[in-house]
Amino acid sequence: MIQPFANLQKFGQENLEAAYKAAGAFSSNAQAIVNETAEFARKSFEYNSETFEKLTGVQNVEKAIEVQAAYVKDACDSLIGQSTRMGALYTALATETFKPFEGLLSKAVKA
Repeated sequence: MIQPFANLQKFGQENLEAAYKAAGAFSSNAQAIVNETAEFARKSFEYNSETFEKLTGVQNVEKAIEVQAAYVKDACDSLIGQSTRMGALYTALATETFKPFEGLLSKAVKA
């Protein structure tokens, strides 16, 4: 009669430990996402400011179109790179957050 309660208590302790590990993984990965987003925003702001300064100094329409075309190309390349990095960070967030729970389902089914 005592054995099932001991197993239940052990299972509950394992769940609690997994939840703590998952919360830690979520927190660290979420912080990495926040840092990456802030860094991208900072770089984008700086690049936008530089481009605006270039545009204010142009003497003719052809040069303005050239500056804008370069801006659009660089902005698209930057956005694609950032999307790739963010995708990797979100994948790591999901993977590492749920990793502590991997073996618990099979243990619950056996119990």
